[in-house]
Amino acid sequence: MSRPQYPFAAIVGQDEMKLALILTVISPQVSGVLIRGDKGTAKSTAVRGLAELLPERAEAAGTPYHLSPGEYREYREELDLPEAEPETRRTRVPVVELPVGATEDRVAGTLDLETTLTAGRKRFEPGLLAAAHRGILYVDEVNLLDDHVVDLLLDSAAMGVNTVEREGISLTHPARFSLVGTMNPEEGELRPQLLDRFGLCVTVTGETDPDARVQIIERRLAFEADPAGFAGQWRCQSDELAQQIASAIDLLPQVEAGHGVLRQVAQTCMEAGVDGHRADITMVRAARALAAWNARTEIVPDDLSQAAHLVLPHRMRRHPLETIGQVQSR
Repeated sequence: MSRPQYPFAAIVGQDEMKLALILTVISPQVSGVLIRGDKGTAKSTAVRGLAELLPERAEAAGTPYHLSPGEYREYREELDLPEAEPETRRTRVPVVELPVGATEDRVAGTLDLETTLTAGRKRFEPGLLAAAHRGILYVDEVNLLDDHVVDLLLDSAAMGVNTVEREGISLTHPARFSLVGTMNPEEGELRPQLLDRFGLCVTVTGETDPDARVQIIERRLAFEADPAGFAGQWRCQSDELAQQIASAIDLLPQVEAGHGVLRQVAQTCMEAGVDGHRADITMVRAARALAAWNARTEIVPDDLSQAAHLVLPHRMRRHPLETIGQVQSR
């Protein structure tokens, strides 16, 4: 039996980080979350703990692409998969970690051109993007990756597919995942063009309240002494969180963003002085996820306020956040 993960529900503080992570699994279309902060602030612990709360997925067995049964039928010919549809199995949502030294081939996969030309069929060695499909792709120290690899990750996170091309031959497979990048700003920054492409961004610091720090110590020591027993103590809270996340994922398609909401988002982004329109679209997606998280099909002012604080600060040149969220009903 594998060692239990530290429960997401047991993490002390870091509420903004936990909310951002939850939103990106409710709606992967927000294009990922960047967590900036010092080491030892529960970033990786939160990611692994969150994965334990996600509902199991139905998967076509026997392929490296983690396809749903419907995706198997859709991509069978493109990926040269057996015509007979395999059995369906239930699997846990994985956390795929991308190492700092990962190459483009390791991330995207490689297409064997010689086999493709001589045998008349595509031979593809899947990479980490295929392994992360319908899961969580965790990139620690994302600021230390080569820019072109970060671009590749962000392109796939936004498009939901990965396309590999070589000498005029291409192959496409689904690559929908929740992207989580972490970085310590003291070790270097991301280029603004890459920073803008992360949908959400939060900054985490160590707790400054002595009582909270004592709680962190007590809980960590209790977990290390008896991981299974500690996880069991948090089972009820973990089950409640898991149910709330599953319900939000199901509810998300029903959440509507009316004209008044869209106009307020556009006005807010204009006042913030952000470039382009990516922030506007991401803010709407984050607000919809927030509404679903709170079991609503209507976006309210507080959703917009919270979304703005996650979407805009790493993009903006001015700071009008204190006035955000006053939506005009139409």
